[in-house]
Amino acid sequence: MATDLAKFAQDNGVKYFMISFTDLFGGQRAKLVPAQAIADMQEEGAGFAGFATWLDMTPAHPDMLAVPDPDSVIQLPWKPEVAWDAANPVMEDQDVEQAPRNVLRRLIAEAAEEGLHVKTGIEAEYFLLTRDGSALSDEYDTAEKPCYDQQAVMRRYDVVREICDYMLELGWGPYQNDHEDANGQFEMNWEFDDVLKTADKHSFFKFMTKSVAEKHGYRATFMPKPVEGLTGNGCHAHISVWDAAGDNATTNVFATDKGEGETGELGLSDQGRAFLGGIMKHASAMAAITNPTVNSYKRINAPRTTSGATWAPNTVTWTGNNRTHMVRVPGPGRFELRLPDGAANPYLLQAVIIAAGLDGIRTNADPGKRHDIDMYAEGHKVRGAPKLPLNLLDALRTFDKDKGLKAALGDEFCQAYLKLKHNEWNSYMSHLSAWEKENTLDI
Repeated sequence: MATDLAKFAQDNGVKYFMISFTDLFGGQRAKLVPAQAIADMQEEGAGFAGFATWLDMTPAHPDMLAVPDPDSVIQLPWKPEVAWDAANPVMEDQDVEQAPRNVLRRLIAEAAEEGLHVKTGIEAEYFLLTRDGSALSDEYDTAEKPCYDQQAVMRRYDVVREICDYMLELGWGPYQNDHEDANGQFEMNWEFDDVLKTADKHSFFKFMTKSVAEKHGYRATFMPKPVEGLTGNGCHAHISVWDAAGDNATTNVFATDKGEGETGELGLSDQGRAFLGGIMKHASAMAAITNPTVNSYKRINAPRTTSGATWAPNTVTWTGNNRTHMVRVPGPGRFELRLPDGAANPYLLQAVIIAAGLDGIRTNADPGKRHDIDMYAEGHKVRGAPKLPLNLLDALRTFDKDKGLKAALGDEFCQAYLKLKHNEWNSYMSHLSAWEKENTLDI
């Protein structure tokens, strides 16, 4: 039975609800609704002008109503009188097909019809910068290899602890926090869940992290490559598929106990291998979704960083427990997709994983040869593996050519996404940069 938001407010001392949806660019949009008005809002939705956000609409479109999903409600731990609720955009009694959460919900239902229930966990990396974003927040965070730096993580203990305390309070099951591979960079991990719940938590985590950072006088950014020469912000996804959703799940259909010489390579079942095959088949096109900004390609095509490695892929390859490839299989029954970055839309990230994986299962896709080498040192030895796109335009063109992936994600969404993203690329290309002046002024 769905949560009664009016009763939730009464029981928990909530005065306001943030009815929130995520647009095509991952921007979080919200209306602040008094608890006294939430009963009608739960039924009818909060009104928005879609054109005023990054959706492909015009000022002439009718009201878009964001109908809250009451099961997603989260009371803000740092401001308990406010509750956040993920919403599903509707227009004239129909789901807005281009809205990212609706794209994901449709694919979840499609997979469920085939008895497949995807669960994921994500690793959302972020930097803590000064409030204006011009420098790292910690002037003493200068080590050549800062990953897991004990002193550096404790200098930002107040921020990290506060966020982790809130995740504990919310029941997310956080289990480790660390200073990551770049100076000023952090990662916080919590338990995996059904993809819609993971997407909602991912969306809320970004909101919460930015809010807590601002409270402490800093700026948190999930930008893929915010600092030249340092490792970028990844958003790795750990993927498995189960026989049922939620607590009803009993069997991981990706897992097998067959030996290495049989069909269960690295503990992946035939279905797990085929799902992986779909990821490999569509990876270059998926990049338009998993790596959605101009800046994204400064991460996956980066030169060597000051720490010695980018920790990001640039080639479509997979392996066992080896972090130099696009996909690694760290243990039986799951694999890690290391392609996505911090700019990935929480809902579209999960949607494109399902879309590619379902196609892989339906076509019994072969993931190809496993490469157990250091791709950073020996990648030149791999023959025939596709390279990931060099820039956003390449990614958009590759995505546009992938008819199967586009069909799975939906025509209305794909048309809207490609239109707005091409506009973004054109805006970038019309910008005159400092680099151009420095290198061309006296040509």
